[in-house]
Amino acid sequence: MTHTSPSISPLRQRMIDDMRMRKFAPKTQAGYVRVVRQFSAFLGRPPDTATIEDLRRYQLHLVDHGTSPISLNAAIAGLKFFFGITLERPELMARMQAVRVPRRLPVVLSPEEVARLIAAAGNLKHQTALSVAYGAGLRASEVVALKIGDVDSQRMTLRIEQGKGRRDRYAMLSPVLLERLRVWWRVAHAQGRMLEGGWLFPGLDPIDPLSTRQLTRAIHAAAEGANIDKRVSMHTLRHCFATHLLEQKEDIRVIQVLLGHRQIETTTIYTQVATDLLRKVISPLDRLPAE
Repeated sequence: MTHTSPSISPLRQRMIDDMRMRKFAPKTQAGYVRVVRQFSAFLGRPPDTATIEDLRRYQLHLVDHGTSPISLNAAIAGLKFFFGITLERPELMARMQAVRVPRRLPVVLSPEEVARLIAAAGNLKHQTALSVAYGAGLRASEVVALKIGDVDSQRMTLRIEQGKGRRDRYAMLSPVLLERLRVWWRVAHAQGRMLEGGWLFPGLDPIDPLSTRQLTRAIHAAAEGANIDKRVSMHTLRHCFATHLLEQKEDIRVIQVLLGHRQIETTTIYTQVATDLLRKVISPLDRLPAE
């Protein structure tokens, strides 16, 4: 059954239906619709009247206004879907080109900084959530999506349902992390903040999970409280997890599996930030004969 609304044009509804047919995530659908709406505003007329030159001008407009490579490529992806799938006119995208995204090294904290960061979190829930992100290498979205039943203390794993790429996987559960989760469960259960079989990290209303935005605010506040002046985000803890494992000489392919990366190339970036490995390399300068 098609869902229609008086405020949605037939063209936009068709695009939404095309995305629903392909089971696009709600966030992706909203992003693609926004992209087409912004293009239509630039054009000043319905988007289905656009020409190849109009689309070329729009990309130049985005570049001239300082749009980041990631945002620019997202706009191109949304327009490519609209013109290629919904309008069945892929030739209109002939002059729009995706741009190369500069690869930046991730910010990594030392183990001591991670300990200070977690300790500086405002409450036990946030401390435990940050511990999960670091101790299991999870994304923020994966942390907040955890349910009580996802913790398997027998197999020492965390079940991640529909992580990035809509894939299920298992993450590691260390003894220290398990103990922290048990402490959090006892406190939250005693206070009636955790529903039976519900979210591991409930929001203000236990029916809803903690949001990624709330978790982001919590880690920024913790970084300030711990006097860490590096650029810190929830993903920083995932970077730290991988880098610290590599410095412990864990195999890069094991780390790939733990992170849920499809390609080993995605994981190898951590070899460039594992400073313990760099410090153990002897420079050829040090081997030159003394004069």
